[in-house]
Amino acid sequence: MFSMFHINYRSGEPIYMQIYNEVIKEISLGLLIPQEKLATVRELASELGINPNTVSKAYQLLESNGYIYSVVGKGSFVSDNVSKLAGLKENIFKDLRKLTKEAVSLGVTKNEMIKLVDEVYGGE
Repeated sequence: MFSMFHINYRSGEPIYMQIYNEVIKEISLGLLIPQEKLATVRELASELGINPNTVSKAYQLLESNGYIYSVVGKGSFVSDNVSKLAGLKENIFKDLRKLTKEAVSLGVTKNEMIKLVDEVYGGE
């Protein structure tokens, strides 16, 4: 139904955005597949120990961006339109390539870039 994902309560990122990003990540990794039913707002809120309005806000954003859809009385499901993610990844790589070239031309070193990537990934 829904893979458990990590929410960082001390992060400066709003919890609803963390839920949003984690759902997109699980879709892109194939952990959530088209037509798969998501946990209900109440179930996920209870599991994470957060306000249901926070989960609802994340689900609304996911739905408005086409990642999930809702059926009244049935719940929320992963959209068939997940190919959108492949396009997003492609655009991100294109943007990263362009920004990396700009950074190199401004004298940013490979080690500085690696340090930045490590920071973004939380020192993994």
